[in-house]
Amino acid sequence: MGSDRTAKAGGPANGVRLERYAWLSIGAAITTITLKSAAAWVTGSVGLLSDALESGVNLVAAIVALVALKAAVRPPTTHHHFGLGKAEYMSAAVEGGMIFVAAVAIVWTAVDRLLNPQPVEQFGIGLLVASVAAVINLAVGLLLIRVGRAQRSITLEADGKHLMTDVWTTVGVLVGVGIVALTGWNVLDPVIAIAVGVNILVTGFTLLRRSGAGLLDVALPHRDQAKVGEVMARYQADGVLFHALRTREAGQQRFVYVHLLVPGQWTVQRGHDVCEQFERDVARALPGATTFTHLEPVEDPVSYADQGLGGDRFHEQPPSEDEGRSGRAGQ
Repeated sequence: MGSDRTAKAGGPANGVRLERYAWLSIGAAITTITLKSAAAWVTGSVGLLSDALESGVNLVAAIVALVALKAAVRPPTTHHHFGLGKAEYMSAAVEGGMIFVAAVAIVWTAVDRLLNPQPVEQFGIGLLVASVAAVINLAVGLLLIRVGRAQRSITLEADGKHLMTDVWTTVGVLVGVGIVALTGWNVLDPVIAIAVGVNILVTGFTLLRRSGAGLLDVALPHRDQAKVGEVMARYQADGVLFHALRTREAGQQRFVYVHLLVPGQWTVQRGHDVCEQFERDVARALPGATTFTHLEPVEDPVSYADQGLGGDRFHEQPPSEDEGRSGRAGQ
């Protein structure tokens, strides 16, 4: 049917450098846990305590992220031919699970406090300490999201979004504690803590859904597939056809699989050169992508038996019998 070729693997070249951001996240988590725990101890607020518990999840998530980033940049081995890029999805899944555990603990504590209300004290000190923690999480969270998106690291992006959720959680808790201080409605403190727990559950579900999609080899986003389509269109103008386009991603890694159909009278060298150039063009359109190409003769009806491998818009139909005879006669 043709010859299979693979582009030079383009792994996550910036992966090692990303580890320092995981260390930054770990440092931020330890700092905010200390600050929020102190605020909860001084005030006796279950809302602030729930916020401190979520920061504990941040610490575990940051450690898991560090391990995942270290694994994801390892080169392919005889046991893992495509590398360990999917370790990032496993990290996000672990973080999502930990978020669920934290949410249950928060709601459990809040319900107990709702049934047995206790006064909140030392508002000023508690609010000040928690505010400092929120500012730290805001700065680190925004940085992680920016770097994660730029480097296509779901681990850093998920960690950053989790920190931003922590920021909004802290803001909500601070507002609640402030209202308690002004009105004396102590019951409002556990009610807000329950709302915090529900918000964390939503975050956990989102992370689990995204990590699950990655582990199940979801196709590249439409914008990335469109870039591959643009490269294909340029080659179609020169008479090269395509089908069986498939894509997937594994953390920072992106993979493209496609069949190229060229005139049967072409030499192996000419077909090889076209595949090489196509793979380079895809790599320019999708930096770091690894492309797998399969070369087939356009006149042979057997070449079209594998169209079902992909759902792209570049499918071509087998040539008619007259066209097939004409093609074979010209070889």
